[in-house]
Amino acid sequence: MAQYQLDPVRADRERWLKQYYFVRAAFSVAWVAAAFAAGASSPVIAAALLVLYPAWDAAANFADAVRSGGLAQSRTQALNVVVSLATTVAVLVTLQVSMNRVLGIFGAWAIVSGLLQLGTAIRRWRSFGAQWAMVLSGGQSALAGGFFIFQATMPEVPSIANVAGYAAVGALYFLVSAIWLTVGEWRQHAKRV
Repeated sequence: MAQYQLDPVRADRERWLKQYYFVRAAFSVAWVAAAFAAGASSPVIAAALLVLYPAWDAAANFADAVRSGGLAQSRTQALNVVVSLATTVAVLVTLQVSMNRVLGIFGAWAIVSGLLQLGTAIRRWRSFGAQWAMVLSGGQSALAGGFFIFQATMPEVPSIANVAGYAAVGALYFLVSAIWLTVGEWRQHAKRV
């Protein structure tokens, strides 16, 4: 384990991953708060938040892939960037048609992006800690996506609250991963001292 900590590239990537997970958790918490505070009462704010969520995911995956060896080395994340950008455009267009369709698009996106996140976590499993939470997150995202698609077929018109619960669970997984990496770093530091 001491050799693991002495590898500066690996240590730098783990530091980046910890910061990345904290930022992803903070964004999701802010997004959920905005969704419940303003999105529920303002269709314009709700629409902006619904477009922002997959756009942010695309930007975050792009930044992480570039920082973690490049898009060619992080193919699951590169594909996730494309899928999230396509979802952003689809949500933007579909908001003019039906909120049920928007929820259906979120469902398809949650399935695909969840499976891609699962693939990224499995690829990272041997190199970094906290990937068990990302594996659970990816699996849960895929299951939630199926539920969104089911809800989209119902006659009730969904709201941003349907997506906010999903985002809140995602925030929890990112926070758990960030804390797990932080605790692991403290333990390694304590062993060296």
